[in-house]
Amino acid sequence: MRPRLEAFLASTDARARIGFDPVEFPHRYTDPRDIEVSALLAAALAYGRADLFRPKVDALLNRMGPSPASFVRALDVPGAAALLSGFVYRFNVGTDVAVLLLGMGRVLRAHGSLEALFVQGLEARGTLHGALDAFTTGLRQVPMEELRAALGPERGLHHLLPSPLGAGAAKRLNLFLRWMVRGPDAVDFGIWKRVPPATLLIPLDTHIGRISQHLGLTRRKDLTWRTAEEVTASLRALDAADPVRYDFALCHYGMSGACPAQPVPENCARCPLLSACGVGPRVVATATRRVPGATRPRVNGVSVSQRR
Repeated sequence: MRPRLEAFLASTDARARIGFDPVEFPHRYTDPRDIEVSALLAAALAYGRADLFRPKVDALLNRMGPSPASFVRALDVPGAAALLSGFVYRFNVGTDVAVLLLGMGRVLRAHGSLEALFVQGLEARGTLHGALDAFTTGLRQVPMEELRAALGPERGLHHLLPSPLGAGAAKRLNLFLRWMVRGPDAVDFGIWKRVPPATLLIPLDTHIGRISQHLGLTRRKDLTWRTAEEVTASLRALDAADPVRYDFALCHYGMSGACPAQPVPENCARCPLLSACGVGPRVVATATRRVPGATRPRVNGVSVSQRR
């Protein structure tokens, strides 16, 4: 499996895919504090269709000026109300996002960085799940009554900043951690030096879940923390030091339509991971049988029909 995944990773043009990923927003900045603030905002709102959430993130960052970190450090409730009055994105309203921005500002003033708050939770709780729970809880320590009076009641705050964390996969929080901890490379920043990449969990979404099942990285079909742990454990057997290094390439393989929910025989036939897949060879063999006289595809010199 590892040689196939390494070859797949090497063949992925990561830079070409950044424009289709919310990681494009923190790539606008060079200062570590601006990177982590813009990254958490982008990751928190990165749900639903990209063409809907990207304009929301873009507009907020533009109004926050050249330094998102400086903006949130100075932000107060009236400033949050001016920025977010009328803001709505699916489950979230302005009050929800104000909690995130005010929380980041408070953390930067108190701890110097978002990393410091996360590490504090990791050291106190001892697990990634516990650390993320402490992280979101810490971010939510803002003057709620004053905020509600200025912007109205919160609506989807738990979706934006889940506290307690619960049994879900926490995909967007784990995505933010991957950006901060891994690298630096073409995608991830590697600016958090006190958290080892080995502790990361795969940011589990529908694409990663489906492809992980195809590759035998998990047998589970639910998108929960437990499934993310199982997928990560399988990847850790391939790279113990950096198990989520394959995430971006695999996720974008699904996002691009190369590996859709409903398998396409032509896509499967040319997939670089076909020989490791539990689904593709059957799809290709079935399609071949429907075409009289067609030659059965061969993977590593072995006929697809002989592999199963």
